[in-house]
Amino acid sequence: MNQGNMLIPRLVIAGTQSGVGKTTITTGLLGALTKRNYRVQAFKSGPDYIDPTYHQLVTGLPSRNLDTYLLSPATLRELFERSAGQADLAVVEGVMGLFDGRDGQSEIGSTSYLAKILAAPVILVVDAGKMSRSAAATVYGYAHFDPQLPLAGVILNNVAGTRHYRWVKEAIEGAVAVPVLGFLPRQAELRLEERHLGLIPTQEMGDFAAYLERLNREVTKNIDLDQLLQVARSAPPWNSLQQDPGKKEKVRRIFPAIQVAPRCRLGVALDRSFHFYYQDNLDLLAALGAQIIPFSPLDDKELPSVDGLYIGGGFPEVFARQLAANSSLRRSLREAALAGLPLYAECGGLMYLTKSITTFSGETFPMTGVFPQRTVMTRSLQGMGYVEAQVKASTLFLRPGERLRGHLFHWSRLEGQWSQYAYELKKEPGGEGRPDGLVQGNTLASYLHLHFGSHPELAERFVRHCAEYRRQRQE
Repeated sequence: MNQGNMLIPRLVIAGTQSGVGKTTITTGLLGALTKRNYRVQAFKSGPDYIDPTYHQLVTGLPSRNLDTYLLSPATLRELFERSAGQADLAVVEGVMGLFDGRDGQSEIGSTSYLAKILAAPVILVVDAGKMSRSAAATVYGYAHFDPQLPLAGVILNNVAGTRHYRWVKEAIEGAVAVPVLGFLPRQAELRLEERHLGLIPTQEMGDFAAYLERLNREVTKNIDLDQLLQVARSAPPWNSLQQDPGKKEKVRRIFPAIQVAPRCRLGVALDRSFHFYYQDNLDLLAALGAQIIPFSPLDDKELPSVDGLYIGGGFPEVFARQLAANSSLRRSLREAALAGLPLYAECGGLMYLTKSITTFSGETFPMTGVFPQRTVMTRSLQGMGYVEAQVKASTLFLRPGERLRGHLFHWSRLEGQWSQYAYELKKEPGGEGRPDGLVQGNTLASYLHLHFGSHPELAERFVRHCAEYRRQRQE
């Protein structure tokens, strides 16, 4: 195990911009390395929920999110070490372009900032489909933009053939002291399908095994995996990073030193319609005493026996017809919520708790009706990006006046009157706020996605609330 000597081979797969093939290449590398019998721990930079499903399907290990806006550097290192310390190798897939983050001025939220926090070498993915020698200028700019960033290699995508690859490789290595480690050829079969929230989730893909076999074959043939492993092993010892005397950051551990014995049963909606969860959220809730009980709003006829519910994001608009058809589960959930069962829902979960969902095609389907508002899908994004939330209502795990950081990404809007709301959301300090979050009894539902690593007291309050509900029911 790596944790004893604190040697954690690691690297970051970054891109020059969105859409260059980071997920395709990362998935292929994870698959090829796993086939070599390496235990590979994958991570995703930023708030993405879908890319980690590809990582997990390939490696067999839950992939985890590391977000430099939502989480402090100390928390990022804690979460990274907690799982990467048990692996042979850690691979982090970046978000957007290498230096893209929350805004145009700072590195917060960027892949480059995360790589520096983890002291992880960076492999840059370049789409060379319409370039040859010009690719050298691109890589030169990325290599010199931030002298503190450990840019350690390049992988090319959309390469037309061996001659094209040779030209681009020679140009880059002649201009920059950065090795080109290989390429993926220009093949339509290697592209991953997308829709309004990004890639198609693995839960909905057809023959993923056949796709992965083609991808692994191309990666193994065209990318130097041995050189890639050397890059990962060149990362400095983890204990030297942790003991850096220049770090004056206050360290606050998120996970308890000893896992708390189970004190409540927490139902988690988990199927094709709802699967947007940060894995560390679920792990933290479990470590604080919540026994996680998965259930399916699509297939289960009644709620399991639980003391609380967590309904994450997903695609209820895609599965609205099937969700509506499961009337017994909708009724069971509504009755439990109105009876006071603690319930927290995010984005897609919020949509499921409203009276109905109107899909992109204009069809309307009944949902649980915990809230009287209606959800309508639109043709434009209604919320996207990082926000600061000021708590307005006391409910479940919130206290008025608290300030939280979160993320939005939704194409739907709510219609109907709001009697009260949980948050006021702002993209910029001092900017115009917008209401978010429906509150009723012990139910909190909002478009806001939260990482409990940023607000561990919320997870503790949630579990405590569920445990108290259990105790009261047993009396």
